[in-house]
Amino acid sequence: MSAAVPPVEQAQATVKRRWPIGVELLPGGAHARVWAPKATRVELVVEPDGRTTGLDGEGNGYFSAAVPGLEAGGLYRFRLDGRETLYPDPMSRFQPDGPHGPSQLVDPHRFAWTDQDWRGRAIAGQVIYEMHIGTFTPDGDWDAARRELPALAELGVTVLEVMPVSEFPGRFGWGYDGVNLFAPTRLYGDADAMRRFVNEAHRLGLAVILDVVYNHLGPDGNYLKCFADDYFTDRYKNEWGEAINFDGPKSGPVREFFLSNAAFWIEEYHLDGLRLDATQSIFDRGEPHILTEISRTVRKAGGGRATILVGENEPQHASMVKPAEEGGCRLCAIWNDDFHHSAMVALTGRSEAYYTDYRGTPQEFVSAMKHGFLYQGQWYGWQGKRRGMPAFGLPRPAFVTFLQNHDQIANSARGLRLHALTTPGRLRAMTALTLLGPGTPMLFQGQEFASSSPFLYFADHKPELAVLVERGRADFLAQFPSIAEPAMRAGLARPQAEDSFIRSKLDHRERHANAGVWALHRDLLRLRRQDPVFAAPRVGGLDGAVLGDEAFVLRVFGDEEGDDRLLLVNLGCDLTLRALAEPLLAPPRDGAWSLLWSSEAPAYGGGGTAVVEQPDGAWRLPGHAALVLGPAHDFPTKSDGAGGNTTPVIAVSQG
Repeated sequence: MSAAVPPVEQAQATVKRRWPIGVELLPGGAHARVWAPKATRVELVVEPDGRTTGLDGEGNGYFSAAVPGLEAGGLYRFRLDGRETLYPDPMSRFQPDGPHGPSQLVDPHRFAWTDQDWRGRAIAGQVIYEMHIGTFTPDGDWDAARRELPALAELGVTVLEVMPVSEFPGRFGWGYDGVNLFAPTRLYGDADAMRRFVNEAHRLGLAVILDVVYNHLGPDGNYLKCFADDYFTDRYKNEWGEAINFDGPKSGPVREFFLSNAAFWIEEYHLDGLRLDATQSIFDRGEPHILTEISRTVRKAGGGRATILVGENEPQHASMVKPAEEGGCRLCAIWNDDFHHSAMVALTGRSEAYYTDYRGTPQEFVSAMKHGFLYQGQWYGWQGKRRGMPAFGLPRPAFVTFLQNHDQIANSARGLRLHALTTPGRLRAMTALTLLGPGTPMLFQGQEFASSSPFLYFADHKPELAVLVERGRADFLAQFPSIAEPAMRAGLARPQAEDSFIRSKLDHRERHANAGVWALHRDLLRLRRQDPVFAAPRVGGLDGAVLGDEAFVLRVFGDEEGDDRLLLVNLGCDLTLRALAEPLLAPPRDGAWSLLWSSEAPAYGGGGTAVVEQPDGAWRLPGHAALVLGPAHDFPTKSDGAGGNTTPVIAVSQG
């Protein structure tokens, strides 16, 4: 059993604090509380004048006291056992000079929120957009990102997934080496700039979830061990650093710290949920599991608003999204790497490293659409062990499907986007599958307009650490034999180079230069949102079949008999089906199929779509294309301009 979490009320009988630790503004001044069992004496030092307040020991490793004269905007640090070195607050809300500098007291109540009527979003029906604030715009801050939000709302995005923003050292980075978990980094603006971003997103109908890292802390600027060794443990192996102590001796305050962080982002920044990084490295043998407690904490902090919890889980443990009573953690969704890996093989022809166990075949895509994960306990040759667990029965929105994300773009020699690695037609077809499929689709920033910017791994560390990071990154990429080749390895971008960061920034003017790609994504998301069958898929209402070496069909069944949709995908050459011995191709009752949408529409840069049915009754599926068919009798016979000809193209007489 994990140690109990001490209630906030135990902080001091006479003080009603909001959070268990940290420095808070209270009526009459400020109050400080810190967990520092490693120390026998704790003082708070106000900067720059050096005024010192001694904290009283509570006898349980906690120290607390009222702090006279410390006001909002004031700077402070802690001194432990009278030593000269001063440390930032473990629960600092802002670090204006970075993780090695003083903490700043922030008033979380001064911001004038206007989202009182916002009710949040549940996972079903959502479209996620992953973004990195530092590279989403040339300016790389919250305010510049906020100005681009109306375009994302117009596109059809409904949830923004923001890569980690907790304070980290250096001038740039991905954010996964954060060390001040409660402080949004000074690199993107102040705390209220983040609030303005969230407030505007809510005004536009966009939910915002934050990527958080609860499996390790960064190697530079992490001062938690100066206060307590018990934050970390060596009982578990963690490839990124010391594992967090969620289940060992003195783990109660550690759990309290991370649970407070989860609630903090929801309450003080009005966020709509969290994306949990690398949950396979969040170790807890106690009951309830820390992830289950995080799930409960986030929902409670939402105060009636719908919240979203997405997990990254490399081994694909389906239990992550199951209820606690079934041994799960009750997350809303987890990333589906299987779908991505199969798509990459199909689109690029490469099957190196962790793509080895995927073939990119039509059957893999049919199975992914029907069952979510491809590996649900089968042997996985690349890792030499079984992968996954049964996921049958899980709701389809629980699987986040994507063609690109920050990791997968950067896990290559040049950080190239997918449109640079495959043909336009194939990519349009696979985009249709991703955005119309039953999973929860996710786009990565710039994907919607085929950004020419790469997305590289960048991290600004001090020189000695930068050398180790560069070497480690190269060693990681060496699992790909093509990248391990000396000439390729020598040309890898250096993570610590400012150019690696600058080159990764988006140029939103390309949205207009590549208008066809933007229109493709906009129209598909509109079809997903407005078409009655795609918008409200019924449980068990999808089936699929292989039609050729690189072609397949998905049939989405509507609530009414005959109100179905066909999604035909052909990643190979033109395919003629002379025998239609496949029930999923059967026409709607008393009707015919009509072309609703084609990836080969000229508006998307396509070459046009010929009539599918040939004079002899055979079907002709265009190569490198995706088509959506629906019942002809439910749709007008005049084109609406969105997808091309909507007259009946496959008429079948009823005997």
